[in-house]
Amino acid sequence: MDAEGSWSPNPRATGWRRRLGEFVLSSPVQSFVLAVIVLNAVTLGLETSPAVMSVAGPFLHLLDTIALTIFVIEILLKLLALDGRFFRDGWNIFDFLVVVISLIPAAGPFAVLRSLRVLRVLRLVNRLPQLRRIASSIIKAIPGIGAIAALMAIVFYVGAVMATVLFGNSFPQWFGSIPASLYSLFQVMTLESWSMGIVRPVMEVYPEAWMFFVPFILVSAFVMLNLFIAVIIDAMSNLEGSTKGTVAEPAPVRTAPVPTAGSIFAAERELTELRAEVTETRREIVAIRALLEGRATGSN
Repeated sequence: MDAEGSWSPNPRATGWRRRLGEFVLSSPVQSFVLAVIVLNAVTLGLETSPAVMSVAGPFLHLLDTIALTIFVIEILLKLLALDGRFFRDGWNIFDFLVVVISLIPAAGPFAVLRSLRVLRVLRLVNRLPQLRRIASSIIKAIPGIGAIAALMAIVFYVGAVMATVLFGNSFPQWFGSIPASLYSLFQVMTLESWSMGIVRPVMEVYPEAWMFFVPFILVSAFVMLNLFIAVIIDAMSNLEGSTKGTVAEPAPVRTAPVPTAGSIFAAERELTELRAEVTETRREIVAIRALLEGRATGSN
C-alpha cells in the first residue's frame, strides 16, 4: 500500500473487494495453493500407473477434482479483486489458461487435452522467485536465441545440400533428399550414434567424409550450444535490479545484479589500488607531522 492508503495490486478496489484481495494474496493462502499444486503434481503422476489406479483410482480422481476446484476458486477470487489488472501480468494469464484447459471435458475430440493437465505444475514457477527469475531470463533471451537459431538453420541447410550432393547416391536412406539429410545431420549434431551409425558407414565408401562431418559437429554441437548458453547467461546477468511484481507477490522483488568475472577482478584491482593510496597518504601524514614537530622544537 502507498502513502494514501490505496491497495497497490488494484488501487480501485475498496471495501470487501480489497479485503478479499488481501486475503487471497496473503502469504498463508499462497502457501496453501503452492502445497496444493505440489500435491496435484504427485497425483497426476500416480494416475499414469495402472497398478496404482487399480487400487486408489477413485481417491486420486477425487484429489484431482478437489485441487481443480481450489484452483478455480483462487482464479475467480483474484478476478474479483483485481479486475482488468489481473490480465496485465503474463503469469496470471498463464494460470488462467491452465485452469481453463483443465475444465475442458477430456472426452471426444478434446481427449488429448487431458494430458495438458500436467501444465498445472508449471504454476510453481510463479510461486518461487528463483524459478520466476530464471524463466524471465529465458524469455528475455528469446531474441538472441532466435538469431542463433536462424544461423543454425542456415548452417543445417548448407550442410544438408552438401551431404545430399556428396553422399545421396550411395546412402539414399540418410542423404537421398534435403529432408532426409536434415534429419540425419540433426542426429549427428545430437551425437546419438553419429559415429558407428552414420559416419563410419559413410567413410567406408568415402574415406574423406570425416572432413565434412567433423567440422559440422564442431560448429553445430559445440559452438552453437555454447552460444545458446552464453545468451541465456548474459540475459540473467543483465536482469534489472527490480522485477515486476506478480499476483502472488505484488511488491517488486529486489535482486542484486549478478557479478561477472570481469567486474569481480576489476573490483579487487580497485580495492588494492585504494589500499595502496591510503598507505601512502598515511606515510605523508606521518612525515608532515614529524616535520612540524621538528620546527616547533627548533623554535623553542
